[in-house]
Amino acid sequence: GVKLLLHGLCSNTTVKSLDLKGNNLRTVGAEALGKLLRQNKSIRSLILEWNNLGMWEEGFSFFCHGLGANNFLQRLDLRNNQINHQGAGELAMALKQNASLQELDLRWNNIGLLGGRALLNCLHSNKTLKRLELAGNNVPSDILKAVEQAMDHNQDRQTILSETQNRAYILSKEVLSLKDEKTKQFLDLMDTIDKQREEIARSGRMSAARVSQLQEALDEQHSIMNSLKAKLQMTEAALALSEQKVHNLGELLNATKEEQTSMAERHFTELQQQKQEGADREGKLLRDLSAASEKNLLLRNQVDELEKKCKVQQDQLFQVKQDLTNTTAELKLRAVQAEERLEMEKRRFKQSLEDMEALRLREVDHMTQHIEASERSMQDRIQRLEAIRITLEEELSQVKAAALTERGQAEEELIKVRNQARLEEQQRLEHLEEKLRLMTESRDEAQNCCLKQKQMVAEAQAKANQLSLHADGLRRRLEELQQDLNSKEEEKVTEVNKVKVELQEQIGHLQAERTAQEGLREKIAALERQLKALSSNHREALLDKEGEISMLLEKLRMKEADISRMREEEAQRASFLQNAIMAYVQGSPLGAHGSRK
Repeated sequence: GVKLLLHGLCSNTTVKSLDLKGNNLRTVGAEALGKLLRQNKSIRSLILEWNNLGMWEEGFSFFCHGLGANNFLQRLDLRNNQINHQGAGELAMALKQNASLQELDLRWNNIGLLGGRALLNCLHSNKTLKRLELAGNNVPSDILKAVEQAMDHNQDRQTILSETQNRAYILSKEVLSLKDEKTKQFLDLMDTIDKQREEIARSGRMSAARVSQLQEALDEQHSIMNSLKAKLQMTEAALALSEQKVHNLGELLNATKEEQTSMAERHFTELQQQKQEGADREGKLLRDLSAASEKNLLLRNQVDELEKKCKVQQDQLFQVKQDLTNTTAELKLRAVQAEERLEMEKRRFKQSLEDMEALRLREVDHMTQHIEASERSMQDRIQRLEAIRITLEEELSQVKAAALTERGQAEEELIKVRNQARLEEQQRLEHLEEKLRLMTESRDEAQNCCLKQKQMVAEAQAKANQLSLHADGLRRRLEELQQDLNSKEEEKVTEVNKVKVELQEQIGHLQAERTAQEGLREKIAALERQLKALSSNHREALLDKEGEISMLLEKLRMKEADISRMREEEAQRASFLQNAIMAYVQGSPLGAHGSRK
């Protein structure tokens, strides 16, 4: 029955402990146990107390061969099995081959002096056995002491090996964690760089779209001017026809023309003076902007702190754009209302000719008010630019906000100017048509129409020139902003390359330290080999060699101290590298975008 049980356990993989105490196992049982030990890989504890395995030498030798071939059994109990010195010799041969058994209980057998010596000799080659019980075997006390010393030595060796393995495992884990952290930091840096590049590309696209919109607005203004010129040519042809009819009053017309030319020259000189003043002011503002750009180079350190404010300003820009859309819708509604009012005025103008003079006076007042409003807007704009220059010296973020507000105001002004120009052109066209109809009725009305048309043309040309100058200034600002963006991109690329080089150097240092650790492991293995050689040479000189073993242990402790010191240095280097990377990320313009993404 025991043979069948042991035969079934040969292929079992779940049983960890087997207790066959007091079963009177003999030759067949010993052979079956030897086969079990050869084939089974799961049993860790085997209790064979109170059997008769040592009475038959062949069966016990087969059992010992199986024990020598087994590398999984850790505890074996052979108490009261009538094992003699020959069986002890077989066990000694098996223990030389076995590398997993840690506890062996041979109490209350017949091992004797020869068996004790055989077991003691086998302990020189077996370094895994930690406990060997030989009480009640007639073994001399000196051999028992030597066995105890060998067991203590094996225990110390196992503890040292376990500690070194644990430390090596911890070091490898730390190295892997450091590598993972560095790779994560590097990937985070690359992600932040990619995000910043995308944001820069988006800003460039937005600026290009704005430039295209401004260009379209300028093209519309040019087309409007061309249409005005064509209409002026038509009106000039109509005037030629009217001049034939008004030939009798040519002298009066010449006098009035001279007065008109003098007035036009005066207006032209005044407009040139205003243009020169505006150009001088723009030159001053450009100089101030150049000085502010030089100061911007000194304020780069503040850019990192102020980029957070840029996000809020972008949100404000989005709200401003929404407000612009709302204002454009309101302006369109006002334009429709203005058209309806103009139709009502046409009807009223047809009803009475006397209202024409009042309308002319109102138009003159409106033009003067418009000129005053434009001058006020220019003064307000100059004051705003001066305030922006002052705020640039204080904070760079306020400059950016002011620039963005200027852009929004410029776009609003362009839209307002376009709407006003369209409304004024429509009003002028309607007045010109009405005046052309009424020129046949009265010569005085024809003269007034000519004067009004020339004044309108001069004002439209002045406005067109102002718009062209303003558009040129906006183009220059956009070019300067694009140059600044390009310079920032180049600086970011250089900084990323520097970080890559530093990371590669740190990886090289870590690899060198890893090779040094491997060299230390090889030294430890060499020391263990020396210990094996010293223990195998002379059994009797064990007491003398204990001093040398203590010296070797001290050396091992020194090596462990060196390893711990190297670990501390590695931790310090890792912390220094981490602090440097964090400081770089926080100090560079990449930090804010990294945090946002």
